[in-house]
Amino acid sequence: MRVPTGRRERYGRLHGPDEGQERHGRWEPMLRSARWRGCLALLAGALPALAFPAPSLWWSAYVALVPWLLLIRSAGTGRRAALDGWLGGAGFLLALHHWLLPNLHVFLVVLAALLGLLWAPWGLVVFRLLHGTVSAAAAAAAVVVVPCGWLLIETVRSWQGLGGPWGLLGASQWEVAPVLRVASVGGVWLVSLLVVAVNTAVVLLFVSGAVRTVGVAGIALCALSTGAVARWAPQPQPSGVARIAVVQPGVITSPHSVDRRLAAGERLTASLAGRGLDLVVWGESSVGVDPARHPDVTARIAALSRRVGADVLINADARQNDGSGRTGIFKSAMLVGPDGLTGDRYDKMRLVPFGEYVPARSLLGWVTSVGRAAGEDRLRGSRPVTMFLPDAAHGRGLRFGPLICFESAFPDMSRRLTRDGAHLLVVQSSTSTFQHSWAPEQHAALGALRAAENGRPVVHATLTGVSAAYGPRGERIGTPLGTGTSGAEVFDVPLASGTTLYVRWGDWPMAGAAAVLVVYAAFVGVRAMRRRDRDARSDGSGAASPQTDR
Repeated sequence: MRVPTGRRERYGRLHGPDEGQERHGRWEPMLRSARWRGCLALLAGALPALAFPAPSLWWSAYVALVPWLLLIRSAGTGRRAALDGWLGGAGFLLALHHWLLPNLHVFLVVLAALLGLLWAPWGLVVFRLLHGTVSAAAAAAAVVVVPCGWLLIETVRSWQGLGGPWGLLGASQWEVAPVLRVASVGGVWLVSLLVVAVNTAVVLLFVSGAVRTVGVAGIALCALSTGAVARWAPQPQPSGVARIAVVQPGVITSPHSVDRRLAAGERLTASLAGRGLDLVVWGESSVGVDPARHPDVTARIAALSRRVGADVLINADARQNDGSGRTGIFKSAMLVGPDGLTGDRYDKMRLVPFGEYVPARSLLGWVTSVGRAAGEDRLRGSRPVTMFLPDAAHGRGLRFGPLICFESAFPDMSRRLTRDGAHLLVVQSSTSTFQHSWAPEQHAALGALRAAENGRPVVHATLTGVSAAYGPRGERIGTPLGTGTSGAEVFDVPLASGTTLYVRWGDWPMAGAAAVLVVYAAFVGVRAMRRRDRDARSDGSGAASPQTDR
């Protein structure tokens, strides 16, 4: 039977050797074994986690995807490539969130497997562009399309219902000043695109022929673009200094942990008297009762405010009424001045899945029996809030926007507060459950990204964990308080005026990536239709020939 030319080309590309296919040598048996290949995919997907705190091997992010991409490239079929993408995605999520195992147990594996499916189409895209003999055009397309596919995955999994934007690849670059300038143009999303583009270009260096030139050009273009942005991207201008104190009681265990935590916060705050402060920030859940219903607690904190000469931003984790008739457990940032509660209050809007609420509790409520998931859902706030200190910053006034814990991972929330006029972003957090894991340092590092994106300083204050401050360009201010610290620290935080391009333009990299993928999908679809038409014509001519001969 004669196989039409088009089919022979496809069959050879998927199943047969070609001049561009690497010889895997002693690794070839492992790559052919489904079991070994699956293990390699899991390990390859886990490698990028090393770029995040606590390992903080930020430089490894630019090559960490290379083994995974090469593994997908070596797949024999598109189905195998999709499976490699799925397993690699599951490995990435497991490595990045391994510290949740004591809380979610086996359910973490289930979640990683489900979310890992997002990488299956990405694996197929990588395979189509990089498998076998790679043309220069396909190589150039890969440097653009593969990062866009990754960004689409990050966009989807950043939805709060799927866990939120924790562990975005761009977040691994929080301490690299030139890359933080890139974040000021397109947020953490643009940084993710940059990192994946470099990885894809590095993969091209392993491909024979002129394609290596495309890889070198891609790396050079990424480097030059980063340098140009670092030099010419507009940045907010300095506009003064604010003295912000953070109070970190540290780990306090039962019995009577709520009362002891409050007492520790009072003691540490009292030690700040005479420091010329503009604001004192307590961590998340620093007050375990509703101050409105416990005037004695409010009076004690108001006395502290008078003593240190600054308002105190507390965080109440208690059953409260939000003023609109809803009663339940809220996590609320409240400002207490010399005369008591000022009336400024922000209720946490985006809650931690399973930690503060159980999604679809009627179906997934069983999780509470195998882990430390929330026994009762917290209630959400309805709107962001900015608070104003008229006498702060040498009498010029200071408007700040509070965020609570997990919310610092969402770029859109800090951008909204900046557009609402905030001069300072304040994050109240607590990582007591994950004190000895990678979580505290990963969480604190997000402050650098939010600062660079918005051109606004960020103060990250924790009940337990890592308390730190960052300037308007994401630079670290002063010395952070580590996980083993119980104390108070004062940061001279530089303020800035003006806005960044990210504040003006928003999440434009997402729209750009989506447009690229639509164009690529259309191109693939049109080419497939043309190939089918060509094959149909070839089949028709082949069938007619015997009749003519007869």
